[in-house]
Amino acid sequence: MLKKIALLPILFLFFYACNDKEDDDSLNQISENVEKETPSFLYGFDISEFDIIKDTVRSGDTFGGILDANGVANAKIFEVATKFKDSFDVRKMNVGKPYALFNAKDTTAQTQLFVYEKTRVHYVVVDLRDSTSVFNAQKEVKYVEKEASGIIKSSLSQTMEEENLSPYMSDKLSNIYAWTVNFFQLQAGDRFKVVYTEKFINDTISAGLHDIKAAYFEHRGQPLYAFDYQADSLQLYSDYYDEEANNLRRAFLKAPVKFSRISSRYNLKRRIKYYGYKLKPHRGTDFAAPIGTPILATADGVVSKSEKRGGNGNYVKIRHNGTYETQYLHMKSRKVKVGEYVKQGEVIGYVGMTGNTGGPHVCYRFWKNGKEVDPFKQDLPASKPLPQEYAADYQQFISPLKEQLDCITY
Repeated sequence: MLKKIALLPILFLFFYACNDKEDDDSLNQISENVEKETPSFLYGFDISEFDIIKDTVRSGDTFGGILDANGVANAKIFEVATKFKDSFDVRKMNVGKPYALFNAKDTTAQTQLFVYEKTRVHYVVVDLRDSTSVFNAQKEVKYVEKEASGIIKSSLSQTMEEENLSPYMSDKLSNIYAWTVNFFQLQAGDRFKVVYTEKFINDTISAGLHDIKAAYFEHRGQPLYAFDYQADSLQLYSDYYDEEANNLRRAFLKAPVKFSRISSRYNLKRRIKYYGYKLKPHRGTDFAAPIGTPILATADGVVSKSEKRGGNGNYVKIRHNGTYETQYLHMKSRKVKVGEYVKQGEVIGYVGMTGNTGGPHVCYRFWKNGKEVDPFKQDLPASKPLPQEYAADYQQFISPLKEQLDCITY
């Protein structure tokens, strides 16, 4: 009798546990039913209404070929290709880009919607139902603030790779400090810190670097802060300023090409073995770079010469004002003509080996008051600092960012 009584709690517990499991199963079933009843969306469309095929553009694929294979009439295809080419140029679908077909759930399986992803964020929708329409849209993007730092061992790009940072970070930093840091002369031990924002799709899929909010770059022991600041709501673009509200931009870029190296400096006492060590002054600075590398105008100005001549090969000369001129030699090809106004950073040609040259490079020559000089020894003018009326607001704006930068460790 005692044994039977002793078993009762065990049986009761077992029965209760089983009831809990059944209750859990019931709750799970209800939850599953709720989930099934909740529509899921892709590119803003209820996926329960279509049979969806996802694929990527392959070599030889065309917009017409893809849609024709999925039951879309040639008239519709022609309408999209001609009437909506400003919104979607069907000839510019790139191999490897994703697309999706939203097909009808009937025996025709005809495509009703075609979605092509231009980028990871932006896409175009071709709606083939009833009257045809085409529109561009973008996925919901969330911007997440992050921090990063690094110490240069050999190059900035290699350091970025070692720190698992976006390669675009190098480009962003080089643009910010293009006027103040010579990226061809970085030294082991130079270091950086950044506060930046990264784009995320659906909170989890990274869409890459968005922007740098604040940066610190230490070059040759000299600290250089940079803060992205927009003076007022009426100003169209923001700019980078240092901790004393000086604009980091200068009248001239440090170099006419990105991520290259100086292969020969300005040297009026140069002697070359090939010429019997005779005095052969070099009045330019050579930047070695692969053939086809874009050559940039180092400052705003008007093209005064664009021609091919003798040892210069293909070259471009720009007058910036009454004081300064620059010249770019040995181009593979020129992109500007005499009389054109060019902006700082605009591509004016491409690195080549025309004229007297032993390898691919651009010879960068710099004139001041009609005399060729070494650009790296000039006290070049800076852009105007932030107007005094914004000084207090600026200091208040950068204070937490500067503290954040200072607290980042390497």
